[in-house]
Parts: sequence; C-alpha cells; structure tokens
Amino acid sequence: MNPLLEKFNTKYTSSPFQEIKEEHYLPAFQELIKTSEKEIDDITNNPEAPTFENIIEAMAFSGERLDRVSNIFFNLNSAETNDEIQKIAQEVSPLLTEFSSKISQNEKLFERIKSVYDQKDSLSLNEEQQTLLNETYKGFVRSGALLSEEDKKKLEKINMDLSIKSLQFGQNALASTNAYFKHIIDKEELKGIPEAILQQYEEDAKEKGLEGYVITLQYPSYLPAMTYAENRELRKELALANGKKSFDGGEFDNQNLIKEIVKLRQQKAELLSYKNYADFVLEERMAQSPAKVFEFLNELLEKATPYAQKEIEELKSLAKADGIDDIQSYDHTFYAEKLRKQKFDIDDEELKPYFPLEKVQEAVFGLAGKLFGLEFKEITDVQKYHQDVKTYEVLEVRSQKTEESDSLETSDYKALLYADYHPRKGKRAGAWMTSYKNQYKKDGENSRPHISVVCNFTKPTKDTPSLLTFQEVTTLFHEFGHALHGILADTQYPNLSGTSVKWDFVELPSQFLENYCYEPEFLKTFAKHYRTGEILPTKKIEKLSQSKSFMEGYQTLRQLGFGLLDMAYHTKSDKVADIKTFETEETKATNLYPSNPETAASPSFSHIFQGGYSAGYYSYKWAEVLDADAFQYFKENGIFNPEIAAKYKILLSSGGTKNPMELYKNFRGREPKVESLLKRAFGE
Repeated sequence: MNPLLEKFNTKYTSSPFQEIKEEHYLPAFQELIKTSEKEIDDITNNPEAPTFENIIEAMAFSGERLDRVSNIFFNLNSAETNDEIQKIAQEVSPLLTEFSSKISQNEKLFERIKSVYDQKDSLSLNEEQQTLLNETYKGFVRSGALLSEEDKKKLEKINMDLSIKSLQFGQNALASTNAYFKHIIDKEELKGIPEAILQQYEEDAKEKGLEGYVITLQYPSYLPAMTYAENRELRKELALANGKKSFDGGEFDNQNLIKEIVKLRQQKAELLSYKNYADFVLEERMAQSPAKVFEFLNELLEKATPYAQKEIEELKSLAKADGIDDIQSYDHTFYAEKLRKQKFDIDDEELKPYFPLEKVQEAVFGLAGKLFGLEFKEITDVQKYHQDVKTYEVLEVRSQKTEESDSLETSDYKALLYADYHPRKGKRAGAWMTSYKNQYKKDGENSRPHISVVCNFTKPTKDTPSLLTFQEVTTLFHEFGHALHGILADTQYPNLSGTSVKWDFVELPSQFLENYCYEPEFLKTFAKHYRTGEILPTKKIEKLSQSKSFMEGYQTLRQLGFGLLDMAYHTKSDKVADIKTFETEETKATNLYPSNPETAASPSFSHIFQGGYSAGYYSYKWAEVLDADAFQYFKENGIFNPEIAAKYKILLSSGGTKNPMELYKNFRGREPKVESLLKRAFGE
C-alpha cells in the first residue's frame, strides 16, 4: 500500500509522514500525474459549452492530490532531505515540468479558456472570480499558449532544463555547506566566544566523533564565531570557506549552472516576446518594470550610502585601536557587535538568556491572539517528519452574544501548524515558511491550510534551553508573519489563497510583524530570564528599541547589492562571462569592503537560482516600504489597536484575490509612502 495514494483520513487530513518511504514517491507522482491529466482531459472535452464553472473553476480545483504530494516531497527536500530524495527529485522535476507544459500548451483547453475570457464583461462574476479568470488566461499566455508548435516545443525544453538545473543548484549549495567544518582542539583559539556557544561546538564535535570543538557553516554555528572570535585568522578562514561555497571549482561548483540558468531564462523571455527575463517576471509584480525597480533601488542607494559610509568609519576607528589598519569584510560582524555594545550597552550573549525559544514562541502566539483572536494548542496525534518538529492546532476564538449570556466564546479550527526550529544535516540553511496544504472553499466546506515554519536555531544543550539571539527573535517573528498570511487565508480558490500574492507584496506580512520585537510595551511581556524569570531591565529594553536602526545603512546597501545583482543577471544575461567579475562590477556601488577574489555570493544565492526570487530580490526592500508605512499606522493609533488589526486581518485573509495596491489602500486609506521607511531607518 502506498500511503501517498490513499486518502489522508486523519482528523486534520494531515500528511502521513511516518508511513512514507522513499520508494513511495515516484510511483505516487506517476499515478497522480495520470489522474490529473484525466481531470484536465475531462475539462477539455466537456461536451457542454464552456463556462466559468466548467472550465476556470474546474481547473482551479484540479490536481489537488498531486499538489498535496508535491508539497510533501519538495518541502521535505528542503527540511529533511537525503541522497535518495535528492535523486528522486532529479527524476520527478522533469515529470512535473512536462505535465505542466502539456496543460499550458493544450490548444483545445486554451480555446475554451479564451472563450470564457472573451465573455468576461457579460458574466456576473464577483471580484475573486474575475481575478481567477484573468490570472488563468494570463497564465496560459505567459506559458506559451499563443506560440507556434515549434516554439512550444522549444519552451517545453527550456522549462525542463531550468527545473533540473535550478534543483541541482540548490543541491550543490547544500552539499557545499555541509562539506566544510573547522575542527579546533585548543580552546585558546576560540577566545571571546561565549561559553554557551562553545558547548554547542563541543556537541557538534562529539556528533562527528571528534575531541574539542567543531564550527560549521550552518548559521547558528558560523555567525557566533564571526561575531565574537577575537582570533582574526579564524574569522578570516571561516569567511573564506563561507564565501567559497559552490565557488571553488570542485564537485559542487555552481558557476557554470548560473550561466546556463540565466541564458535559459533569457531564451524563455525572448521566445515569449519579452526583452529580457526581468521584463517577463515584473509584468506580474507591483513594480511592473525593470526601470521602476532600478529607480527604486537607486533612490534608496543614494539615501543610504552616506549613512553606511559613516557606519564603516566608526568600525574602522574601533579596528584601528586594535592595530588593524585594513579592516576587511570578515571583521565587520565582530566590530559591529563591539560598536553596538558600546553605543547601546547591548550584548547578544547577555540578552540570549532572556529569549528562550519556548517563550519567544509563546509571545508570537500571544500577539496573534491579541491582534487576530487566534489560539495555538500543541497536539501530539499528528504524524511528524522529524522528532524535533512540534505540531499545533490553530483556533480562531470569537465572542458571541446569546440570550443566556452577554458573551460566549466559540472556537473554529483555523489551521494546522508545524514548527521545525533546529538545524540538522538534511536541512538547508536559513529560515522559511511553507505550506503542506492550501486553504479553499468547496462544496460548502472551508478546507483549512497546513502551514510550516522552518528555522535553524541553536539546539538546547544538557544545561540550557535553546536561547535566541535578538536577530533570531526577529527571524521567528518574520517567518510567523508569513505563517499568519497562510493561517488566516479565507478565499474560494486554492491558487489565490494565503501567500499566493504578487511576489513584491508577499514580504509585507513577515516584515510587518518584526516591528513588534522593538516595541518596549510588547517586549516587557515576554523578555524574561529563563532561570530567574527576571524581566529584561527597562534600560536594556529601551536600548534594544533604539538599536533598531543600528547599522541600517550597511544592511540597506547589502540588500540593495543583492537586489541590483539579481536585476543585472536578468537584464544583462549576455554580459555574464566570468561570475566573479560580473558580480563585482554590478555590486561595486554597494560594496563597502574590498572584494576577495576567492569568494563570491552568486554561487550560493539560492533565492534567485533555486527559489522564487529571480528578478524579484528587490521585493524585500519594496516590502519594507509597505511594512514601515503599515506599522506607522498602528504606532499612531496604538500597536494593538483592534479596529486597525481587523482591517489588517482582511488584507491577510484576502490572499491574491485583489490587486495588492487596492488591498493596501483599503487597509491604510492611501498608497504607501517611501518616507515612512526613510524615517524609520535614518530618522529623515
């Protein structure tokens, strides 16, 4: 019996993780692709005249079981992968690409879609239905429905190659990250690194059967070394290893893959009559054009550069006092931490005991309750894909007036939440939110979503719980903001639900929630010492709040550098000859330190070469304008203001059913202002 081909008949229709074996995946994909093809054939060959219901709506609900299995497989390929799963991914990805191409290039199906689309002005469709119709039609056109047969075959081949190469890029980046570790016997070499971190390094060494200490390129291991290690040579060695990920000419090198991917994307764009891949992508974003993105990025660059340069001068002064005249990029985090402590009397290691993971999670759950009436109950009757994962039933608590009582609380099941917080070998670096099941409404039922938050926080040791740096606190809030977008989803169709929005709008909910981490009123409710229960002293909370814009100039230039590099790859693909030369040239306006010829960011830039941020990395800064403007609205009226929270909840629950600018204006009463971001970042 193949559990992936059975109905998921649990209470929550949750994924049967513990029953799934690697050998189940390929047969399940093969069978469900056939089933989905049959569904499409039935829609295409329906003898009745094409209508919104029998074509557009029917397609929106087709392939549901294939989507579920795809979500399970590809999410686990990021969170709990192994060699076998990665091998299966190489087989499965082309099958799915071929299936997708068959649908998008089905002429008879497109004729029926176009027939409905051509009647759209005479159909009595609500706003969500209109959006679904428009998106379905545009999706087919953008997938090559209007191309000749010869060009359709070319596009199919390009899409197939892209799916394989993008997958390989991610596998190489993960393998390259896992391949390196620094083994240290002499504790003196680790001077400056806090004892709690050293305990973790000892645990990592034991896992490898080694004496002493082990530092890896996993973020919770790498970052503390770069922040606290007084040993400059150690920092240099680690930074070099990190910068050489998939850029060392070895087995996992990604340089040629980058060239191949950007070339294929350009070919795809030209085939579809676009000047370049960025033009193709941005047509469906809030920004709409590369010119608009470059204008946006360069405006911020002009504003932020003087602040960034001033910040680096401060770090140079600190380094000079230590006898360093040539401060390098691998010195930045170390001296930034020194400066932060000097300016704000804030030390991450001193703060960490006040931010045990369990309490931070309670805080973010509590905030969701206060703003949106949500309640989170841990459950144990749901299968998990790893023992570290915790599962929660999410309920929406509502008050109702009755004849017997002025107020009666009722709870509705809202979502299933998976929380996966600690690094392991089969898990890629970073933090993300994803979905195992979409929300939708069908046959009178509101089918609720299954959401997952995945992070890489330091594991607890025998002596201490998992303690978060303040940056990790904001990371959890960020990903939980995405999760709320999914949890609160309340749309008719699965492909317009939750985070299925324009890509430069998707970061608004995540970045918005980070703002609460800096609010003294909120921090006081949960920043408590894990041993004593003592609240983080008021002075520290005030300093933490004041530190929000610390190194904002540098961080802005760093993000702008990634954004400009991304846009360059997708507007100048013909200029990509040598990866390092191209990267250096395109980011020179944002580089504040000398570039090391042995390192490059592009070969491990998974966001744009594996993830969905190609020609879209700018959206982080774009969404910062939105989140700064949105939170200013709360600040002016109370950060827990129920009326504004109710309006914001509508924005979140609406998913992709409306134009994002329209959604934002409905919430805020006007368009966002870039001045809100500049005021928050630089006090302008």
